[in-house]
Amino acid sequence: HSVSRTSPNLAFVPACHPPDPMEVEELQRFVSNSKKLFVMTGAGISTESGIPDYRSEGVGLYARTDRRPVQHAEFVHSASARQRYWARNFVGWPHFSSHQPNTAHLVLRDWEKVGKLHWLVTQNVDALHTKAGSQRMTELHGCTHRVFCLDCGDQILRSELQEHFEALNPTWKAEAFGVAPDGDVFLTDEQVRNFQVAACRKCGGILKPDVTFFGDTVSREKVDFVHQRLAESDSMLVAGSSMQVYSGYRFALAAREKKLPIAVLNIGPTRLDHFASLKLNSRCGELLPLIV
Repeated sequence: HSVSRTSPNLAFVPACHPPDPMEVEELQRFVSNSKKLFVMTGAGISTESGIPDYRSEGVGLYARTDRRPVQHAEFVHSASARQRYWARNFVGWPHFSSHQPNTAHLVLRDWEKVGKLHWLVTQNVDALHTKAGSQRMTELHGCTHRVFCLDCGDQILRSELQEHFEALNPTWKAEAFGVAPDGDVFLTDEQVRNFQVAACRKCGGILKPDVTFFGDTVSREKVDFVHQRLAESDSMLVAGSSMQVYSGYRFALAAREKKLPIAVLNIGPTRLDHFASLKLNSRCGELLPLIV
């Protein structure tokens, strides 16, 4: 493997035992037997890059705070919800966008290069698979690095929008307390009050990150496309996901229907545990590099 040995950031990774040699052997056999592997990743693959997730026991956002992510309908219909979202996102963006892929992302990129990985579907919106160099990939829930206009559809880079925000808010400053999973931070209502929100430069419309917020659905075209890639595959590996969100879980149900072998690598229980061929409780960045 051409994998750089970066030391992982384990602040948001739940405690777990090191990989058991028997487990390594079982996953090795699973991957060796597969010719066209379909991989689905979740937040648990990015926690080792220092990005917190929502559901991990003890360290996820839901375990640490009573805060919940923005809902789609709330963002679309409420100017104050958008102001709150973008103020928090503006403060969090420099740090969030600087996160780098970890060993697990690089291993999956290498599997693609040698033709082992047929298709990768990520539920993450952090662009880390793209930064790692993966190409045969679908971002199921979009990506925070892109922004689009809800009115005219114009797209811009999130980094470009940051400059617009800076120009609109030259004297606005806010000290963050606490980091949330999708690139925003915690701010008080008082801090948010005077933040100016940028509008679409083409039509003055509402700008939204190119991500599927909670309460929204993934487009039919994208779902059909992923089903096609799964139909071409001969096995499925889930890495770093409890599969609690239906938009991803549906593909595991489809794999089960096709009688594909399914391996799950995740710290803690998942929705697939009762029908997966193989369940491994290890860190993705610790176990995946051991597979040749």
